[in-house]
Amino acid sequence: MITDWRPDEFLTGYEVRTLPLSPDPDGEDPINAHLVRRPDAVDTPRGAVLYVHGFTDYFFQTELADFFHAQGYAFYALDLRKCGRSLSAHHQPHYTSDLAYYDEELNAALDIVTDEVSAAGGTPRVIVAAHSTGGLVTPLWLDRLRTDDPERHGHVIGLLLNSPWLDLQGEAVLRTTAATRLIDTVGSVRGKQAIPRTLSSAYGDSLHSDVHGEWTYDLVRKPLGGFPATFGWMSAVRAGHRRIHRGIDTGVPTLVLRSDKSAFRSEYEPAVDTADCVLDVRQIAQWSGCLGQRVLAVAVPDARHDVFLSIESVRAKAYGEVGSWMESEFGE
Repeated sequence: MITDWRPDEFLTGYEVRTLPLSPDPDGEDPINAHLVRRPDAVDTPRGAVLYVHGFTDYFFQTELADFFHAQGYAFYALDLRKCGRSLSAHHQPHYTSDLAYYDEELNAALDIVTDEVSAAGGTPRVIVAAHSTGGLVTPLWLDRLRTDDPERHGHVIGLLLNSPWLDLQGEAVLRTTAATRLIDTVGSVRGKQAIPRTLSSAYGDSLHSDVHGEWTYDLVRKPLGGFPATFGWMSAVRAGHRRIHRGIDTGVPTLVLRSDKSAFRSEYEPAVDTADCVLDVRQIAQWSGCLGQRVLAVAVPDARHDVFLSIESVRAKAYGEVGSWMESEFGE
């Protein structure tokens, strides 16, 4: 049963509700998702924004919510199964063997958002915003909705992607057919086995106020060094990449924001404060055009991986790009 709204334990003044989910195909029941909403609802909202986080991530970006609220949009954020507010001790963090499993909570969240906007006298139209892995999950979801559930898809008017994960970064050998087959083979038999790799805290150190950053968030839900990636999860991600590379259609105007450069470091250096130290921005640029028929891709100089967690002057430019896009596409 979907619960009523209650105070959120992570963000003062915000509210959250639990979305129950079907039995977990990956065998980690019970599972659920959580929908968060910004307080001080907009009178007669122009629409709503539904935000989806990335890997080793959850919703805490209240400045982003404030921006959309100022544009007259109600703001909601979804913590997917086994992520953030939805993560329990018996879960492999962020694990799924198929990105399409997320459709269940995405559909449920979209229905709640459109119902609430309508009840408030607003227009039930939604801009989906997503970061990193969420920026892989959501365009694939919208592509499926476009063909399988056009009525539900009709409520979505735009897609805002913040450094979407559209290809596997790193050495070219990692993207070979042989490497992909290895990931798929191990993933099919030992899906929850961690992929051997050294976890770097460079990005987390650049963000968190306890280290070199300005942001405060829960380090259990978003540890500085990140969660280990597993073979089964990576197999699902690579399947998503292949689908993107063949070409999809989100069916809505899509804005893709990214940094103008990448800077991969094993430890924190000031360079990671003004670059994407997680993904290769050249890959984001390469594959953005595969997302649909109406895609605007913008490089934001000196942006971090999460563009909206960049230094203040940089994220101000990013908000300006979003505002211009909204005005152009939706007359805001």
